[in-house]
Amino acid sequence: MAERSTAAVDVADNSGEQPLTAKADQSTADGVAKNPERDKDSDKAQGSSGIDGPGEKTSPPELHSGHKLARRYRLEECVTRLDGFSSWRAVDEKLRRAVGVHILPADHTRARSVLAAARSSALLGDPRFVQVLDAVEENDLVYVVHEWLPDATELTALLAATPLEPHDAYQMVSQVASAMAAAHREGLAHLRLNPNAVLRTSTGQWRIRGLAVNAALRGISSDTPQRTDTEAIGALLYAALTQRWPYESDAYGLSGLPKGVGLIAPDQVRAGVHRGLSELAMRALANDGATASRHESACTTPEELVKAIGEMPRIRPPEPAFTAPPEYQRTTYQQGTYGRQAPRPGATQPIAPPPPPLQSRTGKALKWGVSALLIAALGLGSWQLADALMDQGGKSGGTNKSQQTDDGVEGASKPKSAPIKIQGGQEYIAKGDAQHPGDVPKTYDGNTSTYWRTKSFNEGPPIAPFKPGVGIVYDLGSAKSVSTATIDMRYAGDHTTVELYAADSLTPGSLDSLQQIGKVTTTDKTATVKVTKSMKTRYVLVWLTAVPYSGYDSELYSGAGYKQAIGEVQFTG
Repeated sequence: MAERSTAAVDVADNSGEQPLTAKADQSTADGVAKNPERDKDSDKAQGSSGIDGPGEKTSPPELHSGHKLARRYRLEECVTRLDGFSSWRAVDEKLRRAVGVHILPADHTRARSVLAAARSSALLGDPRFVQVLDAVEENDLVYVVHEWLPDATELTALLAATPLEPHDAYQMVSQVASAMAAAHREGLAHLRLNPNAVLRTSTGQWRIRGLAVNAALRGISSDTPQRTDTEAIGALLYAALTQRWPYESDAYGLSGLPKGVGLIAPDQVRAGVHRGLSELAMRALANDGATASRHESACTTPEELVKAIGEMPRIRPPEPAFTAPPEYQRTTYQQGTYGRQAPRPGATQPIAPPPPPLQSRTGKALKWGVSALLIAALGLGSWQLADALMDQGGKSGGTNKSQQTDDGVEGASKPKSAPIKIQGGQEYIAKGDAQHPGDVPKTYDGNTSTYWRTKSFNEGPPIAPFKPGVGIVYDLGSAKSVSTATIDMRYAGDHTTVELYAADSLTPGSLDSLQQIGKVTTTDKTATVKVTKSMKTRYVLVWLTAVPYSGYDSELYSGAGYKQAIGEVQFTG
């Protein structure tokens, strides 16, 4: 059995109107338990066209917790059992990680379309989608294995509490629209894009699950897949802004719009909604009869929606709220009551009067004596200070210069650099396919024997003939001043070029829109990049534009060619 299916499938043309899985339909939520009744209501609320025909009902296979598939995937919990298929949370015992599994009988009427959709989705390899890891037909069963993201939260759960902030809603619609535009360019459609299929990870990245597969499991198809997915993105944005579902039926834990009113703009449903995002949602939902913006045309494809988002002014994140430090509490010892009984709360304490001044003849003599001693001490000290200054004035100026620091200030010391902890990371794809996005955490796990690696290229060291470069965007948790980046690599030789860029998110736009803050070329296994432009940034892109040649690596199973592998990345500020 193959570890990951990469077999091509016969699909429709790549014109945009017929995706690779044009005959696929809506599926279950991958990895989170869902209510089958809610799924049925959600289909109606979205205006889905998928209808199960007679004879499509097939009894699900008799499976149970603890059952193993291919002697590897141990089923743990059934999260969905519907329409002859079941979805499970499972454990990959070979790689010791949680996975999700869809299972249906091999004689199920939709088994072929599910396999085709899973293999097509696996070929895409876009890290913005939950990845299909395996698609197999074995022992009268068809099962699809996919990633399981334990740290991710469904949009449904996020909207159960409150609408999203404008910046979060902007990031969500921007990332989802650009991901779906990339999928449609490869002929893949989702057709079941709803709040259950959109996840936000702990690092703030938005990911989409069930591309093509969710639709194939339900048997839903569409004559206009691009319009279907664009309208679904508009519905997601509408719900994120208003906490309401933009149809009359309730769905996904959200209340629908009042009956008979029609589709009204989000800024008319809820006060304080960002006007630009409200108009964007209406432009995407115009396919269902809504009135688009008076000055802008409707968006009918994800590509048009991405263009419309790019024309909007960027929505910045809210300023962090300042929390005043707690009031300083003096200790009992500082209050001068050490060893005394603490006063009762609210009781007025008498103030002890100061001691009387020395009024006797002996007291006056004592005061005059102390004053005379102070005057004498001040005079002696002044004379010694003047004498020392005169002695130093006769020395050469070179001595004084030798005691100064590099900055020309005597006694000044340079601030010490401090390490910056990496909170997360994601592979950045400027062109072509991903490298190994699942290995990104290995570059900041503290283990120098684990690596993220590039693919092996036939030409080099510059990667330019194939793509502008490869690299990883790191999340530092908050905006910080970065002074140095140290990258430990596996291969030395002629030569590795590393560039640093300041990014605005884990999924930045084009490379031309980023600001380069450092660059270095080295022939060693360690690259130290010093930041040349001082600025604060939360996200930093480590970008490789040239890699050395190295032979076959049996430890990483990497073929000979121009390549590089990163073991650890450390930032200091």
